[in-house]
Amino acid sequence: MKRISIVVLILCAGFVSVAWGQEPACGTYTPWAEFHRHNMQRWNPCEKVLNVKNVGNLNLKWSSTTGVISYSSPTVASGVVYVGSYDNNVYALNAKTGAKLWSYTTGSGVYSSPAVANGVVYVGSDDYNVYALDAKTGAKLWSYASGDGVECSPTVANGVVYVGSRSGNLYALNASTGAKLWSYSTGIAWYSSPAVADGVVYVGSGDYNMYALNASTGAKLWSYTTGSYLQSSPAVANGVVYVGSADANLYALKASTGAKLWSYHTGDWVQSSPAVANGVVYVGSTDSNLYALNASTGTKLWSYTTGKQVLSSPAVANGVVYVGSFDNNVYALNAKTGAKLWSYTTGSYVWSSPAVANGTVYVGSYDGNVYAFGLK
Repeated sequence: MKRISIVVLILCAGFVSVAWGQEPACGTYTPWAEFHRHNMQRWNPCEKVLNVKNVGNLNLKWSSTTGVISYSSPTVASGVVYVGSYDNNVYALNAKTGAKLWSYTTGSGVYSSPAVANGVVYVGSDDYNVYALDAKTGAKLWSYASGDGVECSPTVANGVVYVGSRSGNLYALNASTGAKLWSYSTGIAWYSSPAVADGVVYVGSGDYNMYALNASTGAKLWSYTTGSYLQSSPAVANGVVYVGSADANLYALKASTGAKLWSYHTGDWVQSSPAVANGVVYVGSTDSNLYALNASTGTKLWSYTTGKQVLSSPAVANGVVYVGSFDNNVYALNAKTGAKLWSYTTGSYVWSSPAVANGTVYVGSYDGNVYAFGLK
């Protein structure tokens, strides 16, 4: 079977400086400035506008073209949407209108989703570089040459940027200067993007292993071997690491030791990154289904079948699960029952993963557009 190289990315909070795992208080404006938001769980507990009763009334607010296909998932901070494109650019778009504020051109495609932290946008490019850009202007602050393509997304925590490359190195870089602090190598490409929680970096590798590394030193704390490579990026919740593998399983591992708590077998690869909210794990599979599993036991609660494979990573907010599918649609499902509440058909595959913030759903499509949906 041909390997599908997917971008399932974890981004880190940039709106405030927070301690490991600490959730900032919900304010009037709540961003989604990272792939898994800042809590590594793809859950926005602060969303109060969209809910099960009104999400069926979502309408297209705007769409903005990036020129060519968009693997990258959008992030939202300070009224701006940041997204990468295969046209070599990183874009900053007005979150209300979709108008382009700036773009920065790299030397190759940008699969990576931007991470926004302290007024800086961090993003990887297939031109072998990690970039730090001024969030307001797009001006380059620094770049780090990794020696190979950077398809996964940077994660930023406590002044450090964590990012992997296809050469098999995971890097820890000083967020202010780009100086390398440490690197850890498996020799096999890092497809997963790192999650950082409680002083530990969790990341999956093409060598079939899930790793836990000391965030300060890069020292290996433990590893767990699955039956195939890991492109799914881990979610960390309540002392448990949830991650999917191309062996068709979703794994729940004890965060402190890597011991397997349970696994759930789907019908095909699990390249989607899991979302965790209210005791439930949501994850997509290339068997065309989105699954809801009991987070403690792995028992299936429900599944929803789309028309084609689900490589998009679900987002959960206020009782609703949002996810894209290769059937060209983005869906909103009831988080408790899996019932479809809404869907929208784009011009091609929805490989990008949704972000939900302040009553708006943002997602990219293989048709080259970024879409924003909201209530009238």
